[in-house]
Amino acid sequence: MVNNVQGSNPLSAGQPLSSALNAKPAAAAGKPSQAASLSDAANTPGNTQDRFLKLLVTQMKNQDPLNPMDNAQVTSQMAQLSTVSGIDKVNATLKSLTDSLSAGQAMSATGMIGHGALVPGSAIDLKNGQSVAGVNLEQGADSLKVLIKDGANNLVRTLDMGAQKQGVVPVAWDGKDNTGKAMADGAYKISAEVAAGEKTTAATTLSFGTVNGVAPGSGGAKLDMGKLGAFNLADIKQVM
Repeated sequence: MVNNVQGSNPLSAGQPLSSALNAKPAAAAGKPSQAASLSDAANTPGNTQDRFLKLLVTQMKNQDPLNPMDNAQVTSQMAQLSTVSGIDKVNATLKSLTDSLSAGQAMSATGMIGHGALVPGSAIDLKNGQSVAGVNLEQGADSLKVLIKDGANNLVRTLDMGAQKQGVVPVAWDGKDNTGKAMADGAYKISAEVAAGEKTTAATTLSFGTVNGVAPGSGGAKLDMGKLGAFNLADIKQVM
């Protein structure tokens, strides 16, 4: 006589392995249920392929003899195993490539230590009557004006740069205001206005800083630019 075990089977013939992997232990006293045992097997240390095989074998052992799994179901389960195993290998390969690329970028970036560079920012420092900054133009401009303001947001100097081509435009300030008076050394702010035809828009300003160090990061090498902060290699618009 064949006993029907369908009522106690946590993995029915139609239940996918993905459900078994997410199964939670039954909250019952005494001997652990089959669902709890399968859940523990899914969380046992080891590779994903071993866990899937254990679950598949357990599912086949506990299937209903009167309603066994057909070939299509077994093939589907094996396809899941193959897919997950392949994804794990691809992820491992991509991580290895990413780590190698990050290390290579960090090594290359060490050559920038001690050099000045322009990065996105609105800060401009005046020291000994000299200051350097920049503007990044996404397209050519009929005219470019750079506005320099003090810490209280008062306009100090307007630099008329004239017509400019697309790209990075270096900006040099002699430290004087619009009346010719020399300003005190310190931190100032810059902004830019671009005119193309009758339309005037803002432009991306660039701050000047020195690369103090390089550190590898999850997104690639990070450049320490002192008080300006940390920047990616892609953020460097020009090395000076």
